[in-house]
Parts: sequence; structure tokens; C-alpha cells
Amino acid sequence: MKILHLISRIFVGVVFMFSGFVKGVDPLGFAYRLEDYFMVWGTEWMMPAAVVLSILLSTAEFVLGFVVLLNLKPRVNAWLLLGMMTFFLFLTLYDAIENPVPDCGCFGDAIKLTNWQTFYKNVILMIPTLILFSYRKKTVDQFSNTIAYGLAGIATLLFAGFCLYCFLHLPVIDFRDWKKGNKMYNEVTLPVKYYVSYQNKETGEVKEYLLPDYPYNDSVWMSEWEFTSQRVEDPNQHFGADLQIVDLEGNDVNDMIIKNPDYHFLLVAWDINKANEEGLKTMNDFAMSAEQEGYSFSVLTSSLPDEIDSLSSKLGLTYTFYQADDITLKTMVRANPGLILMKDGVVIDKWSHRDFMPYEEFRSKKLSAK
Repeated sequence: MKILHLISRIFVGVVFMFSGFVKGVDPLGFAYRLEDYFMVWGTEWMMPAAVVLSILLSTAEFVLGFVVLLNLKPRVNAWLLLGMMTFFLFLTLYDAIENPVPDCGCFGDAIKLTNWQTFYKNVILMIPTLILFSYRKKTVDQFSNTIAYGLAGIATLLFAGFCLYCFLHLPVIDFRDWKKGNKMYNEVTLPVKYYVSYQNKETGEVKEYLLPDYPYNDSVWMSEWEFTSQRVEDPNQHFGADLQIVDLEGNDVNDMIIKNPDYHFLLVAWDINKANEEGLKTMNDFAMSAEQEGYSFSVLTSSLPDEIDSLSSKLGLTYTFYQADDITLKTMVRANPGLILMKDGVVIDKWSHRDFMPYEEFRSKKLSAK
């Protein structure tokens, strides 16, 4: 029983810490997922609290995993663990049945699970949780109250501070397509393979064929076999495939921007009305200086042309604006606005508006080092 308790404690502790970390490293991304739930639940009034709740929930999950792993106050953490797991078990069952949000984000963008996979994961986690709960009275505290609560308090402050840093700047680990080093288009496209499966009507035997290598011209064979399914093997990576950029007249300019062979600055402001105005003004002077040196500078937003004109007049902005889907823009950089430096389709670096600097300082510190 001691060995089973130890295995359960390590398993649950590691899973909770990992789950809390991958959400905490991207608190704004988890906040977007919470906003999706607020919308389907009809609780839009909770939207302003999404970021705070994101940090609190991520921290609670990480710290609970931490105290379980170190066996701090086992009787207390067993109750907390059982309560949290029971709540999430029923919540994920509801998600699996009703599917209000396709991805609950339990592992952030690090691991994508369907709602049913998330529910099954919680069913599995419930087993070691019940073991820890049933064994709680037989577990001796290895630390005094001062040490146990002190370690839990320090872990809470450190991890909450880590989450806040990632929110104020950018995630220190990026699990999304638009992370540094990724090339956002394929120079060489490998052939996509299509397979079809047919089943013999009499024997039930199933055979799979690579198109077009199957006897579709044989009328006898076709009368004996029936189509059952098709699958596709695409060996190409499709980073940024959901990004479609158009100018304000509706013309597709995706390739012109993404495949630019030289350094190219992308300022992403998914909603200019909610964007940090100081950041927009800083980047206005930055853009003019960059373009004077021959570097392209573009602004991507989902805002309407009238909104763009209004804010441009108010702040004296001279950017070239382009439009793209707001959900895609939110995944590109976790800031509004945020700056992306690209070259030949490769993401070189990214910055939050809190880390913007004048172009001359940027050129000496960043661009000259690339």
C-alpha cells in the first residue's frame, strides 16, 4: 500500500504541476479559453476577470500538485485534491456530452485533447486520487506546519509571479505555431497521399489502397467490394495555415507578407480599440524609421476600416493596415499590440508592447545581432 501510495502521489503531483505550468506559462491563452466558457454559459459579465482567474486557477493547480508530490499536509491536500477532481470530472463529462467548447485547454497549447479524451484522463486521475484519499489518515506529516505551509506559500507566490511575468511580457515557452524559429510556409511541398478502404460484401475483409491504385475499372470487383472510408497522409507541416491576410480592399496579400525574403516587421493588434495606445504610438515612429532603412512594416488587425481610420486620426498613425481573423491574430502573439520580426517566413523574435523600444535602440540591440 505504501508503494501504491507513493506511485499515486508522484503521478498525480506531476500531472497537476505539468497542467498548471502549461496554462500558467500562457495565462492570456488560458484566459481566452475561459472567455469561451463565459460566452456559452451566458456569463459575459465575468469577462474582465478572465486573466485574474486564469492566473489563480493555474497557480492553484500547480501548487496542489506541488504539495501532493512533496506530501505536505496529506490530510488537507487529500480533501482538496478529491474536491477539485470531483468538480472537474463532472465538468469534463458535461463538456464531452454537450461539447460547448471544442478544447477545454486542460493542457494549454502543449497537448491538445478532445473533450472525451479529457474526461477519460480525469477518470484515470480519479483512481490515484481515491487511493491518496483513502490512505490519508495513515500518512504521517513529514514536515511541521510552519515548513509545510511556508513551502506552499512560497510556491504560490513564485508561481503566481511567474504567471504574471508571462502575462505582462510573453510566454517564456511558446507551444503555438508562431513560435520563434518556425517557418510559416513550405518551400518544398511533399505529395499528399490519399488512401481508400473497401470491404468485401461476403467475407467482410477490408483492404486499403493508395489512390489511384485500386481496381476501379473492374466491374466485377466493384460489385463485390464496397467503399468504407478514406484517409489522408499529409507529410507537410502547415504552420500558420489559418492565417489569411487581405488589404483594406479585400485583396489577398498573404504571400507578399509571409514570404518576404528580407526582414519584415508585423505589428499584431487584434482589436485596435482595445490595444495599448502608447504601444501603437511608439511603433508609429518605429515603423517610419524602419521603412526609411528599407524594411517592411505591416499592421495586422481584425478591426473594421472605419475603426482603423478613426484611431489613426486620433493618434496620428501612418501604418499600412491589413486585416486578418481575430482568433488567428490572438494565437500569433499574446499581446495587443505585439511585434513579430520575420525573415523569409521564419519567426525571428516577438515582443509585447511593454517591451517596445525606439527603433535606434532596437537596431543596435536586436537587429544588428540577427
